[in-house]
Amino acid sequence: MDQAKASTDSTSKETPGSEAGRRSFLKTTLATGSAAAALSSSAFLARSAHAAGSDIIKVGLIGCGGRGSGAAKDAMTADPGCRLTAIADVFYERMNDGKNNLSKTLGDQYAVTDDQSFSGWECLDQILATDINVVLLATPPGFRPAQMEAAVKAGKHVFCEKPVAVDPVGVRRVMAASEMAKEKGLSVVSGLCWRYDLGVKATMEQIFSGAIGEIVNIQENYLTGTLWSRVPKPEWTPMHNQVLNWLYYRWLSGDHIVEQFIHSLDKAMWLHNDVPPVKCYGTGGRQVRTDPKFGDVYDHFAVVYEWEDGTRCFAQTRQMSECFSETEDFVFGTKGTAKILANSIKGETNWQYEGKKPSMYELEHVALMNSIRRGEALNNGDYMSKSTLMAIMGREAAYSGEVITWKDLMESDMKLGPDRIAWGEAPEVVVPMPGRYRFKEE
Repeated sequence: MDQAKASTDSTSKETPGSEAGRRSFLKTTLATGSAAAALSSSAFLARSAHAAGSDIIKVGLIGCGGRGSGAAKDAMTADPGCRLTAIADVFYERMNDGKNNLSKTLGDQYAVTDDQSFSGWECLDQILATDINVVLLATPPGFRPAQMEAAVKAGKHVFCEKPVAVDPVGVRRVMAASEMAKEKGLSVVSGLCWRYDLGVKATMEQIFSGAIGEIVNIQENYLTGTLWSRVPKPEWTPMHNQVLNWLYYRWLSGDHIVEQFIHSLDKAMWLHNDVPPVKCYGTGGRQVRTDPKFGDVYDHFAVVYEWEDGTRCFAQTRQMSECFSETEDFVFGTKGTAKILANSIKGETNWQYEGKKPSMYELEHVALMNSIRRGEALNNGDYMSKSTLMAIMGREAAYSGEVITWKDLMESDMKLGPDRIAWGEAPEVVVPMPGRYRFKEE
């Protein structure tokens, strides 16, 4: 998530590593990324973020879990002129816990009153009716398209956690909302945080400058352990269980290839100047997490993405305990190899990033708040939508065993989840079986 991205549309002829691609990347980096590149210490964050004005930026938080509370803290750190003035969560207990925790950690920047605290399914409309300037969207991804659309319609700047949706219909809804934000002069910043990491940005700049020659292929590994789950309580309805264990239901999370692996796939998209792959195929399954408490998601995926220029991304992700773990982006070129998260290049050119690395989570909020201070809207909507769709594309290829094209996704009417959500019954849980599950209509 970075102003330095070279955004192009799907008809662009700029290929990764090509001279046109490098010029596009470097031009955009120099034009809009110089301020972020200067963010080399936490002291700079404290000095610069508020330099353009002294007015208070009022921030509202939707979703009071760990990621939401972290986003609120990062927003306050990014700009001393920020105040958290409203908070919302569908669960009263989580909203109240969020208030208690943030009131202790944010100090004078915490300014939430009881009449600015909302819970229940109507909390989105309630918080957007307040005088907040910025809203932080940190609820389960299945809710995000409606929230993004409503926030922009209400005239709020948006920090939108990743992924932006769980299905093609939702992604297109976010794309439309992002365009509406441009028309209204509103900033939209994505939670794809590696786009703001200084070491990653510097490594990308080396690659686009030709340090590894022409890009041939990419390998994305996100091989990690298991995550949390909550034991259902007697008073929970099926909908309570699914929402509180949202990771394990694809209508809420998109499955972990979408919810987590999107970070890696986003870098593969970035390396292609945000031009999407034309097709993919892959495999996956549910080998270890077979208990019904794990809903309908897989525990491993392996997907091959192909671009029109012939380059491929070999993408593997796994959530299993007591296994080999590795999270890294390998970029193979005609003159060398880059490891993006290691910030290193080996080959004809040997290079290692040695600069400062302030928190990328804070830097994304610095970019958001600075754009508001300057009155120059920043919009990450294009790449955050495309990278989400790329992840959905891989999921559907593994679920179905079919070859899935980008065109298939852009034309699909797939919408996961119910039209109306209420406590009580929840969507049926059916684990997709390749060869039986179909993405495309026969």
